[in-house]
Amino acid sequence: MYNPTNQVVFLLRVLVEGRIQRARRSEGGASAVEWVLISALLIGVAIAVGAIILKKLTDKANNINLNTP
Repeated sequence: MYNPTNQVVFLLRVLVEGRIQRARRSEGGASAVEWVLISALLIGVAIAVGAIILKKLTDKANNINLNTP
């Protein structure tokens, strides 16, 4: 099933992993600003994924029929 959220998360993961590998290879490493940006990006992705999961759970919970015959 097509899910654009999964593709966005996959793309961000690939980009961050590439950035980490470049930082490991370089002599100087990443600056504090780069680490803050990477952390902010990961936190943003986590919040977005959490919001999507919360919305789906809330929608499912609201569709439960509590009226018994």
